[in-house]
Amino acid sequence: MRHPPRERLGRHRHDEAFVALVLAGGYVEAGDTGRHHLRAGDVLAHRRWEYHLDEVAGSGAQVLILPLPTAWEAATHAVASDPDAVVRLAERDLHAALDLLTASLTELPIPASDWPDLLAARLRQDPDAPVASWARELGLHPGSLARGFRQVFGVTPAAYRLFQRTHRALGHIARGDAGLAAVAAQCRFADQAHMSRAIRRMTGLAPSQLRGTLSGGGDRPTG
Repeated sequence: MRHPPRERLGRHRHDEAFVALVLAGGYVEAGDTGRHHLRAGDVLAHRRWEYHLDEVAGSGAQVLILPLPTAWEAATHAVASDPDAVVRLAERDLHAALDLLTASLTELPIPASDWPDLLAARLRQDPDAPVASWARELGLHPGSLARGFRQVFGVTPAAYRLFQRTHRALGHIARGDAGLAAVAAQCRFADQAHMSRAIRRMTGLAPSQLRGTLSGGGDRPTG
């Protein structure tokens, strides 16, 4: 996949899980797993129904997309030791190319470039974190904080919080480790109906329909 220089893709959803391997150029992706500055050799994994926006560098970008048929156990953001070998193998066997890629990864930390990154990381770790206290600590009006966060991630902190809760709920449903009412309580939704509406908005499916379709899109580390 080739992206022209300075292309901007607004916040959008991918219904299937995949790994992106950057072959040339670079771009910045900001979404449900944070803000990632990607360059040649970098790898970024995506769950099913993940949202993000992309801003391509002035050099453009060339990216190899590999589908993820099973759960991803490696790091969300990593670097590949031999991207060219992965590309050559992908021409013949996508599954083998994914295995080779997985075996050659070194995890990369997600640097916090600014306060929106720190707030996003906090909300990924704890969706119940009080956003108002962040505004007070930074001396920002809540409206200014919401606008600044949206400029980076394409949504307000409140919406980002809801997406994190929903991803957690999808992980529980995929594993089948609790009933729907218990999942709603564990993920701090107001009730099961609230969780069901959030899941349907994210996936287009009701929770009762998901257990048969979630085969590898559950929770994974999000930095």
